[in-house]
Amino acid sequence: MFFGLIANPFKLKKQGVMGMNRRNVKFISRVNSRRNFPLVDDKLKTKLIAQKADIAVPVLLDTIRYQAELRDLHGRLEKHAKFVIKPAQGSGGRGILVIVNRDGDHFIKPNGDYLELDDIHRHISNILSGLYSLGGKYDVAMVEELVEFDPVFDRYSYEGVPDVRVVMYKGFPAMAMLRCSTKESDGKANLHQGAVGVGIDIATGKALNAVQHDSPVARHPDTKFGFSELQVPHWDKILPLAASCFEITDLGYLGVDIVLDKNRGPLILELNARPGLAIQIANAEGSLPRFDLIDKQEAGLSVEKRVAFSIKNFARLEIKKEPPLDSVSESPE
Repeated sequence: MFFGLIANPFKLKKQGVMGMNRRNVKFISRVNSRRNFPLVDDKLKTKLIAQKADIAVPVLLDTIRYQAELRDLHGRLEKHAKFVIKPAQGSGGRGILVIVNRDGDHFIKPNGDYLELDDIHRHISNILSGLYSLGGKYDVAMVEELVEFDPVFDRYSYEGVPDVRVVMYKGFPAMAMLRCSTKESDGKANLHQGAVGVGIDIATGKALNAVQHDSPVARHPDTKFGFSELQVPHWDKILPLAASCFEITDLGYLGVDIVLDKNRGPLILELNARPGLAIQIANAEGSLPRFDLIDKQEAGLSVEKRVAFSIKNFARLEIKKEPPLDSVSESPE
């Protein structure tokens, strides 16, 4: 079984599992030009090029570039009851502050904690100074409209919102997973912090497999809902949306993170030029055979043709070489 191979590099290679060295040398460096990295490493640049290409993203409410602009922070936030503050060059979810409501100058976080205006001021000041940015560089604070998340995932999340990660190769959707926040991950959809990764069938948007800390789970550890019935809505829109990011970045190996707004549908949340490898474990399948097949396709195909190819060739109606989801043991609480 796939999970029995995790500690055996020779068997992993035989199963087509890509490791970090191969990812860095044979994929990222070969199909991702470094001159295009700033387009995705800087979330503000990502948002601007996506908007220019008419690609759906959360609404940008404000940008704060200089410490002096914080003098009028009260006026800048006065009209906004719900918003997200994030560093333009942050990574791994660091520096993201979510406000779900406010009571005058008291700002309410998703867990119910209250923040004062001074707390917001301090947080943005830390962003500008580079506390959360790649390499500690001076940064820009982005204020975005809070996404009204689709309640369809309520049973698969704890104090946070799942997002869909689609790994693209040469513009073809190659693999997908849903990242579900947990109590352990502090409400963040970060697998390294304890979120659950759910492998998603490229053809249907249905759950295939679920893991937490690289071990199989059948149910969400906090809500106790089983993953076997999970179906990602708007799947027919998600794949073309992800594939269209190839044209605006010209990055051959790309992670596309998508959230579902209950009113606007799928929105691009973030792009990543160095997507991680855990998506293979979530899908219980190596990515190399899929990449090899994509390498044989002609270049210059349209978004529609690339998506159709992936749906036809990467369909997984049931878990291969793995027991059904409902029979997989739960992870310990």
